Amino acid sequence: MAAQKRYNDLNSYLRNLFGCRVQKITIDAGLTCPNRDGATSRGGCIYCNIRGSGTGAHANGLSVTQQLGNGKKSLSKRYKAKKFIAYFQSFSNTYAPLHQLKNLYEEALAVDDIVGLSIGTRPDCVDDPVLDLLQDYARHYLVWIEYGLQSARDATLAFINRGHDVQCFLDAVEKTKNRGVKICAHVILGLPHETRQDMLHTADTIAKLGLDGVKLHLLYVIKGTRLETLYQRGEFKCLEQQEYVDLVCDFLERIPFEIVVQRLTGDPHRPELVAPAWSLEKTETLNSIRRTLEDRDSWQGKYFEPLAAGR
Repeated sequence: MAAQKRYNDLNSYLRNLFGCRVQKITIDAGLTCPNRDGATSRGGCIYCNIRGSGTGAHANGLSVTQQLGNGKKSLSKRYKAKKFIAYFQSFSNTYAPLHQLKNLYEEALAVDDIVGLSIGTRPDCVDDPVLDLLQDYARHYLVWIEYGLQSARDATLAFINRGHDVQCFLDAVEKTKNRGVKICAHVILGLPHETRQDMLHTADTIAKLGLDGVKLHLLYVIKGTRLETLYQRGEFKCLEQQEYVDLVCDFLERIPFEIVVQRLTGDPHRPELVAPAWSLEKTETLNSIRRTLEDRDSWQGKYFEPLAAGR
C-alpha cells in the first residue's frame, strides 16, 4: 500500500470527475432547524450554538450569488480552483417550503463555474417533493445530500437532543437511493458516553448502507452551548489529539474504499472555541492520520468485509 492512497479523499474524487481543482463554497441561506424552531425542540443539539455552523453571511445581507462570488475569488486565488460546488451548510437546508428551496438552489446553479450542489440537512427534513427536485438537478449537475447521523446509537442521539433516531436516518437513505443523488453521512467522534466500540458500531452501520460519502467530525466545545455547560461542570471530557487520530483510522479501516471521505476533522471558529485547543491544528491532525495509517500499514477498507456486510 506504500504507493497507494490510504483513503478515498474528496479532492481526488472531484479532480477525477471534472479534470481540474474543484472547491466547495460554503453558503449561509438563512434557514433554520426543526430542533430549534419548536417543531422538534427549541434547544438544538447540545453542541450547536445559535450560528448552527453558519458564517453569518445571510445575517449580513449577502445573497447566495454574492456569497458564491466572494468564495470563487478567494478559492481561485488560494487553490487555483476552476470549478465550484455550492455547499448549503448552516442548519437544515431542506427545511423550508419547496418554492423557497428551488429559488435558493437555482440561484446557486445560475452562477458561472458552479458544477453542483451539496445540501446539508437532517434525515427528518426530507420528503419526496424535495428529493424529486434534487433528482432533477442530478441529471445535469453533481448533487450531494449530506445527512447528519452523528451516531448509530439511539441512546447517544437522545442524550445530545438530536431529535431523531437511527431508523429515521436509515429511512432517509432508503428514500434517497436510486435517484442519482450522492448520499453523505456526517458522524461525530467523541460524543458523551460513547465508547470506542460504540463509534466503531457507527462505522459498521455506515459500511453496510452503500453510501457515497462520509464526513468525520471531532466533538469540540463551543461557547453558548449545553455541551459547554457539561464541560465546565466536569461532566464531559474532550478526546486527546492522538486518541482522535486513532479513532479516525479505526473508522476508516471498517468502511469500504468506495466511500468518498469528504472530511476527517472539523473547523471550529477560533473566537467561539472552548476546547480542545488542539482542534485548531487541522494540518497537524491530518498529517498525523496519514502517518498513523502508514505506521499501521493500513488503509480505508482494510477490515471491511463485504460478505459479512450483506453485499
